[in-house]
Formats: sequence, structure tokens, C-alpha cells
Amino acid sequence: MSGILANKVGLITGAGSGIGRATSLIFAAEGAKVVVADVDVDGGLATVESIKKAGGEALFVRCDVTDSDSVSAMIKACVTHYGKLDCAFNNAGVSGKMANTVMCTEENFDLNIAVNLKGVWLCMKHQIQQFLDQGSAGAIVSTASIAGLVAAAYAPAYGAAKHGVNGLTKSAAIEFAKKNIRVNSVCPGVIETPMVAQAGSDSKMIDALIAAEPIGRMGQPSEIGHAVAWLCSDKASFVTGHCMPVDGGYVAQ
Repeated sequence: MSGILANKVGLITGAGSGIGRATSLIFAAEGAKVVVADVDVDGGLATVESIKKAGGEALFVRCDVTDSDSVSAMIKACVTHYGKLDCAFNNAGVSGKMANTVMCTEENFDLNIAVNLKGVWLCMKHQIQQFLDQGSAGAIVSTASIAGLVAAAYAPAYGAAKHGVNGLTKSAAIEFAKKNIRVNSVCPGVIETPMVAQAGSDSKMIDALIAAEPIGRMGQPSEIGHAVAWLCSDKASFVTGHCMPVDGGYVAQ
């Protein structure tokens, strides 16, 4: 199969829905063999089924990104099945609960840091080690957010975690640049996903989210997916340490 990811093996976490599912389908359409990882078994299997129906190749692996052993097992399953790992999209995440800095609970803070930040670090740690073991180039993209670039009122834990993702991205990019391992992040704006629907369950909230976007609409998961596929491809061979807004102009205001 031809495409910008032809002959590559790509790993995507949080692939059971939303941005992760859309990106998995795009990876497969661009020629990659896709390892679909999620803690949600039903969602992950549904993504694999969609890829196969479209003529692609995919494997589901259940993974809890907050657990190092689970992440290690995910990488091992990928390499056992496909023989290598070429690129990865660390996308698994949670939104947590909206609250200001004072009202944010320890439980909510710990959840955001565990999944959105530690989870990305654990995946990055094991993925980079696999690239080093292979002696090959590699590309990693992680999901940050516009909340990792600008203030996120009423989401202090989420914003802190997403700023942390961008910090990890820049550190790893510099550390492994000479090994031809590229590390970038995407910073989505308001995207029409189940997570956004949950956070903005009333119509006034949705209207406010759309009004905040200069482009005048929410983004689609596939619009993030195409950016990720490009960053993981050889077409982005000189791009590393970049935290790319894919946000309809939100942070340019």
C-alpha cells in the first residue's frame, strides 16, 4: 500500500475513539501497519475492525498508559507481531473535571498528571528505548493541547499536564536528535470529540467553544490525524521539538 507511511509500523494510544481512532484510520490509509492501543477494549477492537474493513492492517493491544509494565508489554506486542516500531502517537488522555485552582481536587489533579503527563512519559521512554535497540530512526508525536501553550482557566490540572507534555517533547527531541529520533507534539484546539462533548454538555458551552475559534467552527479529529501522520512521516524529516498548534487560529489571537 502506498502513502506517506508506507512500510511503517505505527503505534497509537487512546485509539478507541476520537482523535486516536481517526488517526489510526489515516495511518492505515497512508500505508502503515497500526497497533491500536487503548484501555477501552471494545473501542479499540472497533477501531481495528474499521481499519480492516477499509483494507488496512491492524492489531489491538490493551494498555494502561499509567502502568510501566503495561506500556512495556504494549511495545513488546508490537515488535513481536510486526518486527519493529517506526512511529508512535501518544494520544491517550483524560479531561478531568472543570474547576478553578482552589476548587480543583487532589483526585482530579492526580488523574490528569497520571494519564496526561506520566502516561506520555512512560510511552515515550519505552518507545525511544525500542528505537535505540533497533538502531533505527523513529518518530514520536504526543497529544498536548492549546492548554499546553496558553492559559487554561478552570482547568489547572489539565493545563499543567499539557504544558508538561510540551516540556517532555522538547527535552526528548534535543536529547535524541543525533540518533535521528524525532519528537514532536500536536496542540489541538476545540475538536469535535466525545471528550469535548462531555466537557461541554450544554449548548451554551458548545456555542462558547465555537465562538472562541477564529475559524468559526470546531475542528474534526481527522484534521489532527493528518497533521500527526505528516509529523510521523519522512516528509517531516527536519521537524523535531515542535509543539504544533492545530487549532483554527486560537493561539494566534
